Amino acid sequence: MSRVIRYQGAVIRDDHILLVKHREHATGRSYWVIPGGGREDNETEEACVQREILEETHLVVTIERLLFDEAAPTGGYQRLKTYLCSLGIGDALPGYEPETEAAQRYAITEVGWFDLLHPASWDNQIKTDSITYPLLQKIQAILGYPIERYS
Repeated sequence: MSRVIRYQGAVIRDDHILLVKHREHATGRSYWVIPGGGREDNETEEACVQREILEETHLVVTIERLLFDEAAPTGGYQRLKTYLCSLGIGDALPGYEPETEAAQRYAITEVGWFDLLHPASWDNQIKTDSITYPLLQKIQAILGYPIERYS
């Protein structure tokens, strides 16, 4: 199945956003991302986001609304659809990647809540990430949080 759209969820709790850390097996490189992935056959966009978040973080979430739909900056997906999600039940824990191809490339090693009111407290790995950092700034702007820029 060809997946051209990545459906992802911005899970917000007490002004913090949930991210998952991927670690590549081949290189050891790690990076933070918003939970998400590709849609299965006969699955709604909202159900896809809920499933991906459950798989990757063990959390059940409620979809609030679509935040934005835009061209993907790089990678295998052509578009990103980002949904605002609220926490339902569960404790955020590193989940798994059920797709064999992805699981052979990386593992989910951490989950973390990052303060949208104080981006200066974010991990330097996030601040220097050319994909995740601009995405978080876009989410902050849409939701009315202050934005701090780093070079």
